[in-house]
Amino acid sequence: MMSRRHFLKMLFSVFILVFGGFWSFLRRLFGMTEEPEPDEPDQVVAAGERTEQERTGQLLFSMFLLSDLHISLYDTTTSDKLKATLDDITQLNPNADAVVMGGDLTDYGREGEYKLLWSLLDSYDLPKLHANMGNHDYYDIWINDKGGFATDTMPNGKTDAQSRERFQQYMNYDKPYADEWINGIHLIMLSQEAYLQEREEVGEGAWYSDEQLNWLQNKMAEHTDGEPALIMIHQPLPAVGSDGGTHRLIRANEFREILKPYRNVFVFSGHTHRDFYTDNHYATQENIHWFSNSAVGRLRPSAPSTDSHAQGMYIQVYEKEIHVRGREFTTRQWIDVAEWRVPMESASK
Repeated sequence: MMSRRHFLKMLFSVFILVFGGFWSFLRRLFGMTEEPEPDEPDQVVAAGERTEQERTGQLLFSMFLLSDLHISLYDTTTSDKLKATLDDITQLNPNADAVVMGGDLTDYGREGEYKLLWSLLDSYDLPKLHANMGNHDYYDIWINDKGGFATDTMPNGKTDAQSRERFQQYMNYDKPYADEWINGIHLIMLSQEAYLQEREEVGEGAWYSDEQLNWLQNKMAEHTDGEPALIMIHQPLPAVGSDGGTHRLIRANEFREILKPYRNVFVFSGHTHRDFYTDNHYATQENIHWFSNSAVGRLRPSAPSTDSHAQGMYIQVYEKEIHVRGREFTTRQWIDVAEWRVPMESASK
């Protein structure tokens, strides 16, 4: 015969079991189930996924590309936009390896414009500066002795050689083209070497001399094991298989032929002033990865806008990929439609 104590203990257990089941039913009915505590993100990796460093490899090099500054003595907005840009990049990554000015540093290539540009640059703690010449950096030949734009008297006693010498003086270059290896990354600056005073047929295109193309060929020969080459031009490339004319790289077939034997070649151009919300800012031409930058000084917006925009690129080179992002410097924001990750090509391909 069951004792009274044993009977009460059994009755209590049944009550707990029934009540617990009923409470679970109520929690499911009214959505009261508890969420599990999330795992620490740095401790758990989903099956098949890799960490960021495993995917990209180690960061080797970072730089900002600022195209088409168009610093002008007559248009103060160009200086304002450059100041906003420099404010942003020095805060975003004060330890970047380089800042490249991708052509059209000035509006007319005049001494006063270069002085104004360097007074702005010198007021910031910047990494080493690199630059190439754009067509506007040759525009001093359009300006007469009264400071006016005079097409009927062009070249107004000026020469293209004087424009090149002025650019070289401020950049401390021996030639209008230059290169530097930084952390195993080859940074190559190419510049147009003539404008209308010397070669009327070039128009607004980029003409490279035999000397510069031979120099480029010798520099590329330093690449023995797929080291990345970042090549800065100003005017864009024409269609594959063709040479360019005005507003394009003129001797493009020879340029591409020099680069053809090498992998991990990345070419960056400016000149078009298109904002990153337009199409075709990244393309491939045979083995060349070609990026078209936007502009800092004068931007052509894709839609009507009263805002003052200044855009450029932030470039990071990793062991396994290059990461390129478009940046709106005035609002200090990344541009979501302008982001590209290109894997490095290995020797086995």
